[in-house]
Amino acid sequence: MDNINERNGIPLLGDKFPQVKVTTTRGEKILPDDYKGKWFVLFSHPADFTPVCTTEFVAFQQRYGKFKALNCELIGMSVDQVFSHIKWEEWIQDKLGVEITFPIIADTGAMANKLGLIHPGKGTNTVRAVFIVDAEGTIRIMLYYPQELGRNMDEILRAVEAMQIADKNKVAMPANWPNNELIGDNVIIPPAKDVDTAKRRLIEAEAGEFECYDWWLCHRKLKQ
Repeated sequence: MDNINERNGIPLLGDKFPQVKVTTTRGEKILPDDYKGKWFVLFSHPADFTPVCTTEFVAFQQRYGKFKALNCELIGMSVDQVFSHIKWEEWIQDKLGVEITFPIIADTGAMANKLGLIHPGKGTNTVRAVFIVDAEGTIRIMLYYPQELGRNMDEILRAVEAMQIADKNKVAMPANWPNNELIGDNVIIPPAKDVDTAKRRLIEAEAGEFECYDWWLCHRKLKQ
């Protein structure tokens, strides 16, 4: 697969996050190197001192501990200058009583252009994008929202946890996990890829190793 450093346009899932030095409210950082061994969520916002973005930053901060418990860091970003980020942080703390403790990137536009974050038809404003990057620096999930819609941080937190579980256990995660309408908090065993495995699935299910609706739809509890 091509690396996005060698290809123009929006990155693809499975690409390595591009190496870039950025200025943030917590000093200069090099992405993704400074987060090696950790997952991180990079999320862009249209502009500082805007109502929807303010509600988002409060929501992210209130869940920051839960992200950190998953070995995952948060990184905000917009094309505003760093002094604007700092003043906005001060306003949020003074008026709303919430201290923003994760870094916010002050982008010159280079990263926004590279990641496809400039909102079409709206000047230099960045879209509400989310990049979930794993501990190896690989982009695992990308989400893009219009300016008018604030993000659901619980869904982003769920996505990080679910991907980590899927990686560790070599399973897939059902819709609305851990509250799926069919199998609750069970996880899905990847479908059989050959005839022999398909035949074994139902035999293994009868032996109680897992449950199946059919050989291609089997599920089990997470192993402790």
